[in-house]
Amino acid sequence: MKGLLYLLLFAIISSCGRKVNEQDGKIITVSIPPFKYFVEEIAGGNFKVNIMVPAGANPHIYEPSPDQISKLSQSVAYISNGYLGFESTWLDRFNEINRDMKKLSLSESIEPILSENHQEGDHDEGADPHYWVSPACAHRMALSVRDLLIELDPGNRVQYEVNFNSLSEKIAGVDLQAKELAAAGRKKAFMIYHPNLAYLARDYGLEEISVEYEGKEPSPSRLKELIDRARKDTLKVILVQREYDTKNANVIAGETSSQIKIIDPLSENWLSATTEIIDILKKSFK
Repeated sequence: MKGLLYLLLFAIISSCGRKVNEQDGKIITVSIPPFKYFVEEIAGGNFKVNIMVPAGANPHIYEPSPDQISKLSQSVAYISNGYLGFESTWLDRFNEINRDMKKLSLSESIEPILSENHQEGDHDEGADPHYWVSPACAHRMALSVRDLLIELDPGNRVQYEVNFNSLSEKIAGVDLQAKELAAAGRKKAFMIYHPNLAYLARDYGLEEISVEYEGKEPSPSRLKELIDRARKDTLKVILVQREYDTKNANVIAGETSSQIKIIDPLSENWLSATTEIIDILKKSFK
């Protein structure tokens, strides 16, 4: 019934979307909050940003609201992740709602981490979708956003290039901090509940140890393995994304004298959130 109501809503909005577009024409829809940061840093105030998956929601299984769909119908562009589970369900419908909007998948500029087992519930995502947390990936994302904005609004090309250069300097600073994580030589490991730092680990010589596996809580035997590994490597922290329960992480922390650290990779402030994650890791490696 819910899906039918959405389809009816899609049909209604599709019929009037073009008229709204002609009146506004200044909205860009993005799939997740961190993408808003890149658009606003480069575009300044030239575009409003509609976030499809709001803060606190799970981007793997989220279903959009009528208000978000309405703003999507007015958008001049949609910036997608490319690998998130909810997009595999909704992206074709989004395109039907607004066939005139430009489409950009930031995954096209990223070398993906492929996995046959990367699943979130019933969604087989094919590749790890959490690439935005890596500064190395973030620079390529910013390039793609800059090019899209210039295509949408060539009259402000100089402004977008200047803003991109400023953002690029900020990303370079975070990149430098990330490179310091493995500066000591041997590969450093960290433990995290939901595996969303694989690209950061790959690009900067780290090892991500996930508590969760294939979107499911760990079995008792898996918990024992994790506790043994945490003790062996003297891991000092266990990272938990803000949207997830800390129950299993607390079990491991209680057995290993490690600390739970809450991180927010889905924050709208990419710079602050990513810097905080790197800082937590850096302190845990000392």
